[in-house]
Amino acid sequence: MPLNTARLEMLSLLDNLGTVRAVAAALHLSPSAVSAQLAVLETEAHAELLRRTGRRVRLTDAGHALARHARIILDQIDTAQDELRGLTGRPTGRVRVAAFSSAVRRLVIPLGTRLRTTHPSIDLVVTELDPQAAQPALRRGDHDLVVTADFLDGALPVDPGIRTVPLLTDEIVLVTRPGLLATGAPADLAALAGSAWSMDLPGTYLAHLVTTACRRAGFEPAVSGRFPSYELLLAHVEAGLSVSLLPGLAVDDRYDVATHPLSPPLTRRVHAAVRGHSPLSTATRIVLDELRILADDDTAGTRGP
Repeated sequence: MPLNTARLEMLSLLDNLGTVRAVAAALHLSPSAVSAQLAVLETEAHAELLRRTGRRVRLTDAGHALARHARIILDQIDTAQDELRGLTGRPTGRVRVAAFSSAVRRLVIPLGTRLRTTHPSIDLVVTELDPQAAQPALRRGDHDLVVTADFLDGALPVDPGIRTVPLLTDEIVLVTRPGLLATGAPADLAALAGSAWSMDLPGTYLAHLVTTACRRAGFEPAVSGRFPSYELLLAHVEAGLSVSLLPGLAVDDRYDVATHPLSPPLTRRVHAAVRGHSPLSTATRIVLDELRILADDDTAGTRGP
């Protein structure tokens, strides 16, 4: 009996999400329906793919191996469909792009505008996604391309199944109300240990960035505001209620705030990431190429205050 692609997708999702319940939620099915289909897949594969312990299920070595092949098979099917569409002479197809909010505003929205002129048959679907969630979502097959950023040590999580392409370097700056510090002077975070700080919600990339930088400077930030959007955070800083750290890409000129380089300097690198185990579709390759052009155009690839 040949392997069924819908059941292969369930196995791939289980490998990434960890539970049958999570797979069921992602596919809008009941957990019992997913369990039944995975049991059929074991019969098709002539191998024990799952090991059940009480109510929990984990993949066997054979299950992990087939899950890796499943993602490649599913991507290859997408590539084949893309090639057939491309025989019409015009690149077509849907490309799902996820990016953190400042990259959506500065890179991905301009990318959509550009593609509307250069490749109108490519359908760009955009999702905002925190950098810490980007690679797992890419592995699951939720997106075709993600824009993500490294952590303060300059490293991205290592994943042999993901290929990264450098886009630009983004300077981290201190954001304050105007007049709080000397204009243009490098900021020593230790001198702001007694200030009120604003940051993103717990567990997010920006919250990690602010907390880690302050701890490196020798203090725990006193948090006076947590905001899931840069706009609210900047409004809070503009009102003089807090200070914060932001990547240069996130600083919005519509807000009356002052930006200061850090001493010592702190930067992050922004990357595009795609799955590396199968060829990119024509449409995804075009989107990646156009994204690199836009990144190069964004202040010569470097974004600061």
